Amino acid sequence: MSFNRYKDIIEEGDTVILYISPQAMYAIQAQSVIENRKGEKVENVMQTKYGALKISSLFGKPFGSKVSLSNGWAHVLYPTPELWTQTLPHRTQIIYTPDISLIMFMLELKPGSIVVESGTGSGSLTHSMAVRVKPTGHIYTYDFHEQRADQAQKEFKAHGLSENVTSQCRDVCQNGFSDDVTGKADAVFLDLPHPHLVVPFAIKALKPSDLINT
Repeated sequence: MSFNRYKDIIEEGDTVILYISPQAMYAIQAQSVIENRKGEKVENVMQTKYGALKISSLFGKPFGSKVSLSNGWAHVLYPTPELWTQTLPHRTQIIYTPDISLIMFMLELKPGSIVVESGTGSGSLTHSMAVRVKPTGHIYTYDFHEQRADQAQKEFKAHGLSENVTSQCRDVCQNGFSDDVTGKADAVFLDLPHPHLVVPFAIKALKPSDLINT
């Protein structure tokens, strides 16, 4: 599954947005079998307020299809960064689409841009920036919390964004950014408690002609 290469038909392993209403949207993994708490393989059935959905029933359906639940219906939508922002698992407070749009505008992001971001958090902004800078741009994103960084990296890989996103666990306030971004960044975005501590490292990461893009 890729967030930046559209496909028509749902296949096993895809991320799918189950849309019931504006207040009830869920990101689900299209897997026919899952492991229960006892470690047993069981059929993957999702429970919603309008009844159950057998995930295997989605395979072969076009994205956008209306699907039956046991007591109602829903739509299965293709995942976009905007829908992912609405449904992602919150590991931190997140940035939502209106603010994301303004941030990307102010950073002047375009295809091919190289961006340094800290911290990654739940990856909401990172997904949108990655799609914006594709196919040749790249996002280098850092988070000091190891579990958050690892989970974000797994999501970027599952969503087909690995070619455009590198996620690392690193305390940039203490250690700065990794050497592989020195002098490469077109923009730096800092979402940190003490961003002033990172300004010298941000200057080092930016291309000489892009020092105003912070």
